[in-house]
Amino acid sequence: MDMSQYLEVFVDESKEHLQTINEQLLELEKSPDDISIVNEIFRSAHTLKGMSATMGFEDLANLTHKMENVLDGIRNHKITVTPEILDVVFRAVDDLEAMVNSIAEGGDGKRDVEEVVEQLKRIEQGESPVATKTERTTHSSNATLTQTYGEFEYNVLQQSKEQGFFTYEIRVKLRADCLLKAARVFMVFETLNQVGEVIKSNPPAELLEEEQFDQEFIVTVVSKESEDELYRRVMKVSELEEVTVTRFDIDELKGTNEHDISESEVHQQKMEVAATLQKEEKKGKKHEQETSTTHKQTTAVNKTIRVNIERLDILMNLFEELVIDRGRLEQISRELNNPELHETVERMSRISSDLQNIILNMRMVPVETVFNRFPRMVRQLARDLGKQIHLEIIGAETELDRTVIDEIGDPLVHLLRNAIDHGIETPDVRRAKGKPEEGTVKLKAYHSGNHVFIEIEDDGAGINREKVLQKAINKGIISKQNAANLTDKQVYELIFASGFSTADKISDISGRGVGLDVVKSTIESLGGSVTIDSQEGVGSIFSIQLPLTLSIISVMLVEIQDEKYAIPLSSIIETAMIKKEDILHAHNQKVIDFRGKVVPLLFLRDIFEVPVSKEESDTLSVVIVRKGEKMAGLVVDSFIGQQEVVLKSLGNYLTSVFAISGATILGDGQVALIIDCNALIK
Repeated sequence: MDMSQYLEVFVDESKEHLQTINEQLLELEKSPDDISIVNEIFRSAHTLKGMSATMGFEDLANLTHKMENVLDGIRNHKITVTPEILDVVFRAVDDLEAMVNSIAEGGDGKRDVEEVVEQLKRIEQGESPVATKTERTTHSSNATLTQTYGEFEYNVLQQSKEQGFFTYEIRVKLRADCLLKAARVFMVFETLNQVGEVIKSNPPAELLEEEQFDQEFIVTVVSKESEDELYRRVMKVSELEEVTVTRFDIDELKGTNEHDISESEVHQQKMEVAATLQKEEKKGKKHEQETSTTHKQTTAVNKTIRVNIERLDILMNLFEELVIDRGRLEQISRELNNPELHETVERMSRISSDLQNIILNMRMVPVETVFNRFPRMVRQLARDLGKQIHLEIIGAETELDRTVIDEIGDPLVHLLRNAIDHGIETPDVRRAKGKPEEGTVKLKAYHSGNHVFIEIEDDGAGINREKVLQKAINKGIISKQNAANLTDKQVYELIFASGFSTADKISDISGRGVGLDVVKSTIESLGGSVTIDSQEGVGSIFSIQLPLTLSIISVMLVEIQDEKYAIPLSSIIETAMIKKEDILHAHNQKVIDFRGKVVPLLFLRDIFEVPVSKEESDTLSVVIVRKGEKMAGLVVDSFIGQQEVVLKSLGNYLTSVFAISGATILGDGQVALIIDCNALIK
């Protein structure tokens, strides 16, 4: 059987299970006596092992099996959870992740794991965990197949017994000349579901449907009917050579453990989950209602599909072309002034706007996909540095465009590592300051308008203003004269300068400042910004502002002489008309008084060196824009209006054009450059 068609699903589901294991191991460290957490970890490991074995990745399956042995010892109270034991398990998970990544990149998933395997064996042998297999064999002289039961099945069967159902194992052997094996299997299942509920089969249902079995299979059924009645009903199906019905008591499985699974059992995991859920909801209901509920829940589970991100990119590119053509149609409609055409274009605009929202939402991904990796990282850094740190994640469900998500991970890693290494103090220092020994790092995400804000807050030492100033002066980043006039926030932003560091000793973890220039440039390349707020001895907050999406944006179209430019609405506070006599001068800079604040004026005609073809009027058109708490007034010749445009890259040859983030094609076919306000505001 060619399993390559399932490779992508295998990789995705393996990563999900490994993420679950990571998260639950962190919870287990906080609550080492909570066996429900161990069971959750065991289930994910159990599934991963079966999937790996089925796909033929034996090294992956074997390492998971060794890790499973240790988990089995923990949940049976034969191994006591300690940080040292969890360190080994975490290393095993790291190796598993590396193996899955290797498979995703086209490799064979092989890796040298001898050391971690030996450590897992020592943990297992040192505590002498006894692992036995929960297994039952049907009473048949020619029995070759066996049915295994894990925790899922045990719970399902136990609940069924409490509701008055009997448990049966039914072995069915098809005739050698049976032509449509899958059809006969379906008829057997249908027959049994009329008088009970099929809990499990071996081989699982998917393989039976694909006829990936010889002539025999085993079905576990719960029913209130007798053995004879079940035998009679099943034997009505044609082309069956032998049927054996065996009733057994679920209590016979008490005291045994789930340990090993057959390779094919992994395909049954989704059925197990559905069965467990439906049993919880069906207590006290009639069996006929149970079957109906099963069907409804199975249908609900299948309402989500995986879509390759490349397909969404293609869809987005096609829609971007549609937006450009929509703009052209709107302009033609205005020029012709045809009511019927105008009405049609308006309707098309409404529909395309709805379509745009749907496509953009399809590309939205919760920041949880990035945040999930951080608890494990924080734990390891805390142990390496001898610190006690609690990571609090807020707003993980906040959604961002997939393109932004892919880029934001590394900057957040930089900021978190700096908060832990240079921000949070050691327990003895915190104790001396009257703080709790455990430091707190908050990772928070939330929506605000057309932006998403991500904040990294710590209750550590804060930023030493004088130390930052001295380092900046020593490195020639700022002069002594200018240093005296800087506000606290301006001082803090000096740490974003290239190569700046306040660390007395550079560690492999880094002091606050190492790599922060990269953080700033990455975020600004995404159309975002980063600001700092800090109070010495209290803590710091790094706030990142990001656009919801990077492809289709709302802009204000402006004209500078004969050229058209676009300014993103997300950066604009408001537009204004000012007289030349209202212009003031401060520090050799033209400024205006905007609502009680001094705002510098930037003449875009001079910045972009636009050829002068029109005389300047006595009244200036100004667009007030902001970057964090800083503002500036962009002087243009005239306003054209608001419009949704498609942001296109300038290409590899024009990557360093100052203050231009891209271009767009307007309805009349002209190209308008999109202004990067963040680059203009100093």
